[in-house]
Amino acid sequence: MVFKKLLGALGVGGPSVDTVLDGGSVVPGGTLSGHVYLRGGQADVHIDEITLDLVARVEAEGHDEETEGTVVFDRLLVGGGFRLTEGTEHSVPFSLTVPWETPLTELYGQPLGVVLGVRTELAVGGAKDKGDLDALHVSPLPVQEAVLEAFGQLGWGFASADLELGRIGGTGQQLPFYQEIELTPPARYAHAVNEIEVTFLATAGGMDVVIEADKRGGFFSEGHDALNRFTVSNHDVRQTDWNAEVGSWIERLVAGHDAEPYGHRSPHEEGHHDGHHGSGPGTGAVVAGAAAGVAVGVVGGMVAAEVVDEIGDAFEGEEDEASEEEASEDE
Repeated sequence: MVFKKLLGALGVGGPSVDTVLDGGSVVPGGTLSGHVYLRGGQADVHIDEITLDLVARVEAEGHDEETEGTVVFDRLLVGGGFRLTEGTEHSVPFSLTVPWETPLTELYGQPLGVVLGVRTELAVGGAKDKGDLDALHVSPLPVQEAVLEAFGQLGWGFASADLELGRIGGTGQQLPFYQEIELTPPARYAHAVNEIEVTFLATAGGMDVVIEADKRGGFFSEGHDALNRFTVSNHDVRQTDWNAEVGSWIERLVAGHDAEPYGHRSPHEEGHHDGHHGSGPGTGAVVAGAAAGVAVGVVGGMVAAEVVDEIGDAFEGEEDEASEEEASEDE
């Protein structure tokens, strides 16, 4: 157990905090549990509040450049209202349901390059300090895994994954950002499509799969984006032929059938633009090979683990405080 002393707003000699999460990864809509461990400092203090923030590193595209910031996408008050005496230890258990739209950070145990964290904030005597920060690992729901596995079986390869600030119009999106999983086409579609971007918008009852294709141009036409949305159930995953289902989605998208304008990525008031986002696979090295029993197409392009080894490093630097406050107010 590693206690982090709060030396900022609470001053030297203040209490220390260590948040320990139970188990390994969590799934969207699942339960995240653990304990917040406190150790008294050099004087007695009154713990007003203990708050856990779910935070993400999110990209925002402006007119001239792409920037990254930290966004709080969920917050839970887990304790407070007690006195922590000098040198003593105190434990506060917690359990929270993560949002259904929580992005995926890993697939088959391999990281996607998306970084999420659980940040502990202590309020003592009117002062607040952001203390412990722990990595949050999120695995796919069975239906999400089935869809991605089908893409892999059909020959699509993983390029990168990122989080984009903004909303997808015409959907029930709840979070102020969405995840894009970029896939490269197999040979049969390489003449028509540069890449596709897959976004999952899950709910308790089902899930929207939003697919945007970066289509190549021809002799008499320019390249353009085609986008469509497909709705699936969270249940009866094993009763569906996902290769056939996903294959039909791809055929319809490439052919331009049933494409609906409602789904275009809508601009965010922070400057996020509409349409395709050219965020290439620049998130780190690529893992070669594939895990046993897993489709080579998807897993063969997983981002190397070094990208997310140090959760603290990933959140260092200037934070996007405006985005963080907005996300907090939306709760």
